[in-house]
Amino acid sequence: GVGKTTLIQKVAQALKSSGIPIDGFYTEEVREGGRRTGFDVVTLSGKRGPLSRVSSDSSTSRREYRVGQYVVDLVSFEQLVLPMLRNVSHGSDAEKKICVIDEIGKMELFSQPFIQAVRQTLTGSGTVVLGTIPIPKGKPLDLVEEIRSRKDVKVFNVS
Repeated sequence: GVGKTTLIQKVAQALKSSGIPIDGFYTEEVREGGRRTGFDVVTLSGKRGPLSRVSSDSSTSRREYRVGQYVVDLVSFEQLVLPMLRNVSHGSDAEKKICVIDEIGKMELFSQPFIQAVRQTLTGSGTVVLGTIPIPKGKPLDLVEEIRSRKDVKVFNVS
């Protein structure tokens, strides 16, 4: 809630209008009647789908991924994000790109293919990643800490 996504959106807009090739996604709050009911994934190419929604009941089915009151829609998330990440990773070096990944957090990390795709994107030559990661609190998230400690990563704290 400090403005990470707003910052990412403004940077992405500025880069796009400068003619710099950029792709990726950001997460956006979904509100109904003044209260947050979930999050959507929005790609920079304009596609949108649910990332999570408030669960209507407290019972959990076996295959449900939850963060607090939110149930994560892994299928929707992966359908939107994985093709875009694979596309960025497999682009030719001639089309060096900036890839926006907002965010690499608890909900997104339920997806093993997403974790692999992020690692691949980070190690891929020529792709600059502009991403957001949560500040460490509670149990560390392996991929987040791995990214934070990379030599080729610059972390800015947004407040």
